Amino acid sequence: MTDTPAPDEPGTLPLLAAAEIQDHLMTVTNDLERLQRLLDDAGESLSAHFFTASSHLHTLLRQAAEKGDNEAAALHSVMEQIAGAITALQFQDMATQLIAHTSQRLRNCADQLARDTFGDDEEGEAVVEIAPLRPNPVTQDEMDAGSIELF
Repeated sequence: MTDTPAPDEPGTLPLLAAAEIQDHLMTVTNDLERLQRLLDDAGESLSAHFFTASSHLHTLLRQAAEKGDNEAAALHSVMEQIAGAITALQFQDMATQLIAHTSQRLRNCADQLARDTFGDDEEGEAVVEIAPLRPNPVTQDEMDAGSIELF
């Protein structure tokens, strides 16, 4: 008798199926990493828009002070753009945290699957990335205006 369960016993996974699942997990992880880079690019763009709008606001404020004009509508429009940019940057940051958290969980699943299915190799014990301790780093699930904290 062997200690290894037969491939058709309940609770076991055939090697080919395990390898395919691990491959899918790694593909999803890679896709999430690409999404992360896209969000980072979007965040940089939003940041540039924020600083441009802020610069524009300062110019308008200076001109209004010099002329004594009340350009409230133009200033209000710029302030709305800045508030929107700040909110979007905060949600980009939260999305980044959630993607990193999800990638880490998927990598842990893929590593555990590989270790449990294929075992250790001649180089030593299989390494399994530690799963995040917290279930979810982000609780916000919609982009809504509200109080804004600069980070």
